[in-house]
Amino acid sequence: MLQRLELVQKAKPLTQDSAVIEPAALRVQMLARQLKNLLPDIARYDKKIAELFAAHPDRVLFENLPGAGEALAPRLASAFGSDPERWESALEIATLSGIAPVRRASGMRSGKKGERKASVHFRQACPKFLRQSFHEFAGCSIRYCSWAQAHYSKQRAQGKGHHAAVRSVAFKWIRILFASWKQRTPYDPQRYLKALQHRGSPLASAC
Repeated sequence: MLQRLELVQKAKPLTQDSAVIEPAALRVQMLARQLKNLLPDIARYDKKIAELFAAHPDRVLFENLPGAGEALAPRLASAFGSDPERWESALEIATLSGIAPVRRASGMRSGKKGERKASVHFRQACPKFLRQSFHEFAGCSIRYCSWAQAHYSKQRAQGKGHHAAVRSVAFKWIRILFASWKQRTPYDPQRYLKALQHRGSPLASAC
């Protein structure tokens, strides 16, 4: 933030033309007033969400997740829903939400078995707010969860961009949360680390 403020102070204006600057300033002021008028309604939404989440039967599964907090925990609960039969697999959630990538096979073949080459692409067709919820939670968890931080760092070291690395963390979280949701058992970080050690995962030694 400090670096950004320094850059703003050193920045040179694109124009000094008052015919451009003054109408733009008026528009910003208008938009600011409109946003300010929304604050009471946003507060009512926040209050209602907090009340509904406090009464949610699966609240205990989401409220103590690392990095979730009062904003993201209700969004995660909403993403999974209350019907235990709603999802058949974690991959189903990851695919619908857009966290799982799209794999497209080309017409070219490679290898001894003549397998089609596949390329991996970012999934565009998905509920954007659902994807954003998982993405934001995964990004926050990196600061509070050792294995999430280790996995993110590993993805970055392999050349992945920031958002691709965060989606990879989100993909892992969806698998964990799906199992927790199905079994009605809150996430236990120590239990998960033991599972990583049992599988010989490199993340266990990095935590």
